[in-house]
Amino acid sequence: MSLRPIFAAVVLMPFAAQAQEAQTFNRIATIEAVRMLPPDRDKSKRSIAEIVAASEDGNTLIYVDGEQNGLGFVDIVDPAAPRPAGFLPLKGELTSVAVRGVRAYTVVDTSPNKREPSGYASVVDISSRRELMRCELGGQPDSTIVSRDGRFLVIAIENERDEKLNKGEMPQLPPGNLTIVPLSETGLDCAGLRRVDLTGLASVAGEDPEPEFIDVNSRGEAVVTLQENNHIVIVDIATARVTSHFSAGTVNLEKIDASRDGVIRPAQKLENVVREPDAVKWLDDERFVTANEGDYRNGSRGFTIFRRDGSVDWDSGNFLEHLAISLGHYPEMRSGTRGNEPEGAEVATFGGERLIFIGSERSSIVTVWRDEGAGRAPTFLQALPAGAGPEGLLAIPARGLFIAASEADNPESGLRSTLTIYRRSAEPPAYPTIRSENGPEGIPLPWGALSGLTADPQAAGRLYAVTDSFYSEAQILTIDATQTPAQIISSMTATRDGKPAADLDLEGVAMRSGGGFWLVSEGNPERKGGALLNRLLAVSASGAIEAEYLLPELIAKHAVRFGFEGVTATGSGSDEVIWMAVQREWKDDPKGLTKIIRFRPSTKEWGVYHYPLGQTSAGWMGLSEITAVSPDEFLVIERNNQWGDLAIKRLYRFSVGGLSAAAPGAETIPVLKKTLFRDVVPDLAQSRGVVLEKLESFAIDRDGNMYAVTDNDGVQGTSGETQFLRLGRFPGR
Repeated sequence: MSLRPIFAAVVLMPFAAQAQEAQTFNRIATIEAVRMLPPDRDKSKRSIAEIVAASEDGNTLIYVDGEQNGLGFVDIVDPAAPRPAGFLPLKGELTSVAVRGVRAYTVVDTSPNKREPSGYASVVDISSRRELMRCELGGQPDSTIVSRDGRFLVIAIENERDEKLNKGEMPQLPPGNLTIVPLSETGLDCAGLRRVDLTGLASVAGEDPEPEFIDVNSRGEAVVTLQENNHIVIVDIATARVTSHFSAGTVNLEKIDASRDGVIRPAQKLENVVREPDAVKWLDDERFVTANEGDYRNGSRGFTIFRRDGSVDWDSGNFLEHLAISLGHYPEMRSGTRGNEPEGAEVATFGGERLIFIGSERSSIVTVWRDEGAGRAPTFLQALPAGAGPEGLLAIPARGLFIAASEADNPESGLRSTLTIYRRSAEPPAYPTIRSENGPEGIPLPWGALSGLTADPQAAGRLYAVTDSFYSEAQILTIDATQTPAQIISSMTATRDGKPAADLDLEGVAMRSGGGFWLVSEGNPERKGGALLNRLLAVSASGAIEAEYLLPELIAKHAVRFGFEGVTATGSGSDEVIWMAVQREWKDDPKGLTKIIRFRPSTKEWGVYHYPLGQTSAGWMGLSEITAVSPDEFLVIERNNQWGDLAIKRLYRFSVGGLSAAAPGAETIPVLKKTLFRDVVPDLAQSRGVVLEKLESFAIDRDGNMYAVTDNDGVQGTSGETQFLRLGRFPGR
């Protein structure tokens, strides 16, 4: 069967299915794993929700926390208001959990090192949160599942390789296996444990199989992925016998970004890329789906539907890569290896429709598909925003719920591992809030790390945004906000002497009175490889830099790495004035005061005001944007660098009326008086996710409509989520 016509039909209209579907998923709640820890645990340490299961009534989530070595419990009787419901410490690193009846079965890695793998299976009473018994497994477990008939616990004993040993080359013994433990009235029949030998099957390091993930169909057959071996095995559980096995094969990929160079440029081709599947789920007794993460030799960046004989029914090709680009979720830092990195998979039937869920670990989205049956391409339905690094996916069809466990956890930055809860309903999809259209070559326009916003004075809903130094080429993007979601409809590169301008960290954009743009590039005197200066740039409508202005030395010499963060313009012609916001205090500023800098292009005159920053209980406060609302009045974004409950994201208003700017080097600088215009945290919280850290951009269009946008840091160390906020009309417009 040719895959090209099937894939082309999916790609041409990736969002068309949303408008046709009566039921979609929307995020209704998010809870951080760290909240489930008991009071005696250090919450500044890593805590992760990795694999998640649910009690049979669907009211309790149970997840493994391999960092805190325990099982976490979450009460979702009201799924829109999840609550901590206990934490059970266990010895070792928990890797997976499954549920049958009143018990949870978790597997735990206790290996002292990679050469001496060990672990056990634990039986836990869900209601009492008490461990009942253990079975030693004699190896390092990865995933586990209970067979559908409830007779067996099936465990993938991976005995994973040491990636630091000989550059991770295989083989590295001892080999892994599939372990089958009968269930008994007391929990597990440890004496009946059987091991299925998986050696000698794969053509890649066949003596060292590393089984990764398993699923069991209604016939009692386990499908097992040997990820690093690029192989798939089917085992009859009752007889503990391998019944078939085959290579997961390769794919050819076109129009993808395969180079880590700071630019999203999907113009490359890769041939014979191994799939290296991770998660696997049966669609029915004849077909199964794999999420092809890659690991040993990269990976194919997609997912595949296989028939049980090993033939490919359908493959997603480059679809997930292009989708991530369109949504601003593309992880450019992973271009040279595994791209969006599909890892998790789930299959469940909702309202008579068999749905496929694929979690992309590095782009932090979950795509939802409808299975159309053998020989037909699945229908793409929607993309869901998840926490950073979705790993465990769980459907609870009886309650119309879907859960994503995201394992990335960074206590230092405040981005914590989460469990995200979605509900299926007739409501339209709330995400994405902004996406890009296809460019001239039929590929979505690349974008991310939006750091500045301005409005076209001639067209309502026409906005312009800039990207920051996460990308090596700075972009000016045109946004059509009259559509929902907002559409990025064109992109141009900021150029110097006809070439992409180097050493720019664009953090603000404003319209020039004579056409084109004012841009500000944030300086960093501490940058490795040479100081980066704060710059004001006059740019043409085509993106060419026509003039560059540097701060006077009397101001510039005091700069620190928190520099220009916004720009706006007032007046026109010879009366045009440019206003710049500095993010935080510089060396000559009193604590709590940062600079608003004024520049008159016609006279090259500079002036300075002081803006009083608020206080925060954690992190720091700073400015992220400045927008003129009249010749003398301005709005600024003031925020801290915190996520979630600690987040402070506000719009303040101030006036320079009656105040004279201080000259560069003046000892006395006038201090502005600010008034709170809007607390934006409630607006960000409406997404039902964690309140995002970087509210960076704000603009008011010709008709007075207010917009704000978050910066996703190019998906590096974040979930990649961008919230495009519509904040209503500016008063008086």
